Amino acid sequence: MSKKKQDMKQPPPERLQALRSLPPHIIKSLTKREIKAFLFEDEWPDSMQEKLKDYLVDA
Repeated sequence: MSKKKQDMKQPPPERLQALRSLPPHIIKSLTKREIKAFLFEDEWPDSMQEKLKDYLVDA
């Protein structure tokens, strides 16, 4: 199995913790695609950024 596929199975712990710390109503509003992006991708869909705008911090 390639490293890329292994990485897709286990999200980084800090991203999983961040997702779990969101309020339940925010998590319920996210689509499966948005949750996958949150956990595994560096660039997020605009729709997800809009839903999370109150929780994002510029680095």
